[in-house]
Amino acid sequence: MKIVAIGRNYPDHAKELHNAVPEQPVIFLKPDTALLKDNHNFYYPAFSGNIHHEVEVVLRICKEGKHIGAKFAPTYYDAVGLGIDFTARDIQQQQKDKSLPWELAKAFDGSAPVSALYPKDTFGDLHNLGFRLDKNGVTVQRGNTAEMIFSFEDILVFVSQYITLRKGDLIFTGTPAGVGPVAIDDYLEGFIGTERLFHFHVK
Repeated sequence: MKIVAIGRNYPDHAKELHNAVPEQPVIFLKPDTALLKDNHNFYYPAFSGNIHHEVEVVLRICKEGKHIGAKFAPTYYDAVGLGIDFTARDIQQQQKDKSLPWELAKAFDGSAPVSALYPKDTFGDLHNLGFRLDKNGVTVQRGNTAEMIFSFEDILVFVSQYITLRKGDLIFTGTPAGVGPVAIDDYLEGFIGTERLFHFHVK
């Protein structure tokens, strides 16, 4: 199982980090050791002093796909959930300054909390899906998949040109504006619509 994540897929998020809006998907990978399930606590890593939350809709791949055609792309994922792409922003900036890859900032253990995954027809229109992240009872990120630069199908078509997708792989589809730091003792809750999909503490 691998985690494929998409960066800068919401225009307002790209702008808030002073990045150009991309012309094709920006991708990076997280290993299976990044996965954090079942509302387990997230433990703040000692190597960073600036961990940011990035809430994202997550897709589960249901069959192997390479060079997926656009009209077939919807058949390659069967479930949807919500996750956080935790990012060590200080490490990421150091890597950017040296023109080095982001993995140290993105792929560390526990950096990909994921909710339970639900059949994709659970939430209605996936191309108009509202979701949000609350921190200590206050909404800090709010997005809608209608605002994505690259749709779920666009992502699968693009990624599968380079990387074979396999059953059980997870796709993090990008975060909306509002990313920001977390601190020890924060309580995070993720929602699609009014349905709470995850909740956990930062320790």
